[in-house]
Formats: sequence, C-alpha cells, structure tokens
Amino acid sequence: MNELEPWANFYLTMSAAAASLLGLMFVVITLAAERRRGEAAKIPIYLTPTVIHFASVLFLAALLTFPNHTGLTAALCIGLVGVAGLVYLASSLIGGGKKSFNERHDRMAYAIFPAAGYGLIILGGVVFLHVPQRGLTLVAAGMLSLLAVAIRNSWGIAIDVVSNPPGRENSK
Repeated sequence: MNELEPWANFYLTMSAAAASLLGLMFVVITLAAERRRGEAAKIPIYLTPTVIHFASVLFLAALLTFPNHTGLTAALCIGLVGVAGLVYLASSLIGGGKKSFNERHDRMAYAIFPAAGYGLIILGGVVFLHVPQRGLTLVAAGMLSLLAVAIRNSWGIAIDVVSNPPGRENSK
C-alpha cells in the first residue's frame, strides 16, 4: 500500500524507541523488586500500564511495517491496537479496587492522557479509510502521545525507586 511507504522511517524509529525503552523498564522493574522486596505487590499498579503503553507503540509500529497491507487491513490493525488499549485502561480502572489512582496527577498520567492517545489512534484508523495521510498523522500523534506519557511515567517510577530507601513506604 503506497500510503504507508512515506511513514516507514517513522514506524521504524518509533519501534526502536519503544523497544529500547521497554527494555529499560525491565531493568527498572528488577531494581524496584530488589529494593522493595516487602512492597512487591504494589509494583504492578504503576509499572504495568507503562509497559503496556510502550508495547502498544512497538506493536502498532511493527504491524504497520508489514508488507502488502490493504487499506482495510492497515485500518483494522490500527483500530485493534487502539481498542485493545482502551479496553486495558477501562479494565484496570474499573477492576482496580485498591489499585485505583487516588491522586489527580496519577489519574491524568495513567488514565486520561493514555486514553486520549488510544482515542487518537482509533480516530486515525477511521480517518485512514477516507483520507489516508490525515489518518496516519492522527495515528502518529497518538503513538507519540503514548510514548511521551510512558516516558513521563517511567521517569516518575525511576525517581521514586532511587529516592526512597528500601523499606520506606513508596508513592509509586
């Protein structure tokens, strides 16, 4: 599909960035688990969404570099990643119970901004069917916003792991 060709370098760059940052998250997870052995149950509430956002960007970038896409298959790939991201967010917020985010900045960083990113991706998939380049621009904006949110959240997690000594109650 000719519409995807001009975007090939963008998707390769996004997949490399997401894969590298995803790998670094596993280092942070290891450090957090070692540093906070008694608090290991609290780690997934903040780390898992960040890993999911990085993985979503990586997965979508990889899907859009497949050869021989038709307009429909590309739109389906885009839509499926966006819908899966929104379903994950909804299930983690609804089923969170004690794991829900109480602070306003946590709700913004872990729910509202990622939902907007996944929404942009879905909108981009729909627009792609009618005006491919505009749709891909919306998809790119959604991917960049997810990457930015995940980087912000990773930074917060890393700072928390480094700044709180082992055994002290953590905020993230």
